[in-house]
Amino acid sequence: MRAPLPNDDRANGLFPLPCACQNLRRLTRLVTRIYDQELRNADIEITQFGLLTALGTVGEANQKALSAGFAMDSTTLTRTLALLRGQGWIHVRPGTDRRERVFRLTEAGKRQIAAAQPHWEMAERRLRKTLGPSGWKQMQATVAHITNAAIEA
Repeated sequence: MRAPLPNDDRANGLFPLPCACQNLRRLTRLVTRIYDQELRNADIEITQFGLLTALGTVGEANQKALSAGFAMDSTTLTRTLALLRGQGWIHVRPGTDRRERVFRLTEAGKRQIAAAQPHWEMAERRLRKTLGPSGWKQMQATVAHITNAAIEA
């Protein structure tokens, strides 16, 4: 995975990394920065926005389902859920056994999504503009392909 970077990437301080993992982690940090810059205007981060929108889509979910859906470590998820709960954006109730907790959006959480949505859209536009329509489609296909490969590996 030591493909040389174009000269303009080196001018940005980037250098070749030795493996897929390090390259993808760097990429996600850079993309996360774009979304967090925009979402800062709504006092939320992309990880929080993602969890809120997921709960808005599924209605309710336990921590195991959220962890699996985001392929996220349970400890990291616990911290983020605690922040969302502290903001009053999610509600938690006991599940079918005493260890399970089920999460859902509150009205404040729905308002937070609505307030953050335009800022998320701005981040999407920034990235789409830079990539162009064909680059955007290629990125989506590549990400899906790599995600499936990683699941199978």
